[in-house]
Amino acid sequence: MGTMRLPVVDGDYSRIDEAATRKMVAYAMEHGVNYYDTAWGYHEGRSEVVLGRALRGYPRASFYLADKFPGYDLSNMDKVEKIFNEQLSRCGVEYFDFYLFHNVCEMNVGAYLDERYGILQYLLKQKESGRIRHLGFSAHGSYDVMKRFLDAYGAHMEFCQIQLNYLDWTFQNAKEKVGLLEEYHIPVWVMEPLRGGRLASLSPEAAERLRLLRPDEDVPAWAFRFLQSVPGVAVVLSGMSNFDQLQANIGTFETERPLSDHELAALRAIADGMVSKNALPCTACRYCTSHCPQQLDIPTLLALYNEHSFSDGGFLAPMALSALPADKQPSACIGCRSCEAVCPQRIKISEAMADFSKRLGA
Repeated sequence: MGTMRLPVVDGDYSRIDEAATRKMVAYAMEHGVNYYDTAWGYHEGRSEVVLGRALRGYPRASFYLADKFPGYDLSNMDKVEKIFNEQLSRCGVEYFDFYLFHNVCEMNVGAYLDERYGILQYLLKQKESGRIRHLGFSAHGSYDVMKRFLDAYGAHMEFCQIQLNYLDWTFQNAKEKVGLLEEYHIPVWVMEPLRGGRLASLSPEAAERLRLLRPDEDVPAWAFRFLQSVPGVAVVLSGMSNFDQLQANIGTFETERPLSDHELAALRAIADGMVSKNALPCTACRYCTSHCPQQLDIPTLLALYNEHSFSDGGFLAPMALSALPADKQPSACIGCRSCEAVCPQRIKISEAMADFSKRLGA
């Protein structure tokens, strides 16, 4: 049970409906859910407090609690001891079963690996003392960022949490990320199995295609059945916002029904159709980069543009771009169209860069 999207009062993200949350946790505990995931910034700091109170009535050995060091905010890097102790206090526990480096990405991987902050050393000491039982990391960054982190800290990582669903299997390179973790013998924790709810409601045509294959399976369940078909997946997190979602998801996971090759092909076709509606068909051939006078990494920028366009905004693209200098941003494109002259896909790259800059407010 993820706790980033708990029920709230009057639409206010900082005001969690504590009674509704307690009811959800009680039902989850009664029906076999034993892993609860929170973080420093969820619900503006209230998630840890409310979840801790909801779990306090249960024997500590009956559930696993996961929390994270908030390195998504670079100003926290020198505060690991202070934040960790405050998290234990907020949650009302003496130890975390699972603790993560939160959101390893382009923006913060250098700081996470910077020995001046002593983050790894401190967390390993907490593990030695029993205040952390298992240490891992979550990642929204690219394959290369994950590999850089694993090359440095992989020997200490026991699990990794990534954004994994049937749309991002290829769209965000999740398949290769799973393969990377397999190389390091690290089990996969899944976040965003429904991509923020995007995969819970498909077009009528896509939904009908799936209904014909499995008449008794609802649309959200297909996303979870996909994950049951991916080797290496050990934990699936779902951030449920109401009791009905919780009941439905638990109902799905009462059985394990992985997908056949034919069913997986149907899901891939649906995902491809969703992406193709507004994604530019860049194949990363890199002909463009050799003709760019600004030396922009155009394929990477187009991949981020596709993500930003598909998601109608979001934090992923701005987060990745924040690691680039100003002269490598989309706004650095001068519109000379030299790249377009050699693009096999005939993509209007200059227009995409201009639109990207506008969407980012640059």
